[in-house]
Amino acid sequence: MGKHNEFGKEGEKIATDFLVQKGYVIKHKNYRYLKSEIDIIAQKEDVLAIVEVRARSNDQIIPIADTITKKKIKLLVMGADYYVTENDLDIEVRFDVITILKNKSIFKIEHLESAFYHF
Repeated sequence: MGKHNEFGKEGEKIATDFLVQKGYVIKHKNYRYLKSEIDIIAQKEDVLAIVEVRARSNDQIIPIADTITKKKIKLLVMGADYYVTENDLDIEVRFDVITILKNKSIFKIEHLESAFYHF
């Protein structure tokens, strides 16, 4: 496995731990539907958070959150819609991004709630 894949998995673990500490219940990790993959599905009270995790070792070129394309957003929406329908949920759905920036052994975590809206 490449170093970037290892760091990606480490980033998802850090994001999961971060959400649990904030009172979220992790419902699913790496949920797949067709071409859609959702990194984390978490719930806090009456909100279901569809979470995209972005981890990088530098933020020099563009901010990490800006690397999420319209195509990726559409895939996340499709996967979330299927998850909610499949599980017969009547719940508010929110799309979040957690960015993790690694500088040597220090991690900077940012949780962007309602990072984008489906269109």
